[in-house]
Amino acid sequence: MAAQRSLPQSKEALLKSYNTRLKDDVKSMQENFEEIVKLAKGDSEAQNSQQLTRITQCEQEHYEMHVRAANIVRAGESLMKLISDIKQYLILNDFPSVNEAIASNSKLFRTKQGECDQKLMTLRDDMAADLYDLEEEYYTSLIK
Repeated sequence: MAAQRSLPQSKEALLKSYNTRLKDDVKSMQENFEEIVKLAKGDSEAQNSQQLTRITQCEQEHYEMHVRAANIVRAGESLMKLISDIKQYLILNDFPSVNEAIASNSKLFRTKQGECDQKLMTLRDDMAADLYDLEEEYYTSLIK
């Protein structure tokens, strides 16, 4: 492509929002995963500073892991929705390539049509010549 097509502002804004959503979801998944790993290792400095019993601390870590796992799932679902939105955007806004494909197919079909028309005209001319010869032979024939 010689020149890059400029997008209308609404499409540009939509693509930027897709990019932002992607970054936010991936960041959320990464942060929550890192926190789950820290909790699983027992690396929680904030909890060590609190005066909680070990059982309460384990329960709190357990629930926090569940919340963070739910956040990861939510971010994953958001990514799936983003993929669906991007696919829909591509389907609805990819008119230039659709037009190129239609033009290419039209050109191909016009070429095929020209070839078929040429073959039909050749066949017509051959049949006309043969019919003319048969007609000439019939009228000049002695048996009638």
